[in-house]
Amino acid sequence: MSRLVIIADDHPLFRAALRQAVTQTVSGVNIIEADSITALQQAVEANPEADLLLLDLNMPGAHGFSGLVFMRGQYPALPVVVISGSEDPPIMRRAIEHGAAGFIPKSSPLPTISEAIQDVLNGEIWLPPEMGAQLQQIDTAANDFSERLASLTPQQFRVLGMLAEGLLNKQIAYELDVSEATVKAHMTAVFKKLGVRNRTQAVIAMQQLEVEQPSSPN
Repeated sequence: MSRLVIIADDHPLFRAALRQAVTQTVSGVNIIEADSITALQQAVEANPEADLLLLDLNMPGAHGFSGLVFMRGQYPALPVVVISGSEDPPIMRRAIEHGAAGFIPKSSPLPTISEAIQDVLNGEIWLPPEMGAQLQQIDTAANDFSERLASLTPQQFRVLGMLAEGLLNKQIAYELDVSEATVKAHMTAVFKKLGVRNRTQAVIAMQQLEVEQPSSPN
């Protein structure tokens, strides 16, 4: 039975490296690539039977862990492995807490990436070897805001992402090719689901999911 893997990363060279790792690991695999959260949503909507998603946290349309949380909420059966330039242990732990099935630093050599992909396809959670011992310390219970964010529809999620980027209602309407009234209706629904009253509170709430870089090297 052939496997379907989705690679979501906005850097073509790294997508090529991931494609090579996947091809070497999984025989007869079909690969779909996405370079933004919008393209990823379209890819998963068209291929809900996908076996694995390799997800870069820092893509256009994503805000920290928001893309991961949304995908886990909409497609709970799809394993998601976070691919990141960060090697900060707290960020790795937060990714697993938000439902990731693995975390692969971008500095990892191809054999390590291949090993991680195979382990996750076998139903395991994969972290770099030096982090494996800390799995027992991870609280996998999703926090309240993550659950609320995961309840958004794909269009509501797009509206929230643009709102977080500071776009005005008319700009959001233009980007989505809908009326301003439709945007306002989406925003009302978003505020209700997130438990906030306005744009400012929504943006502040989204900051909980930002990937915080360490202030100084350890």
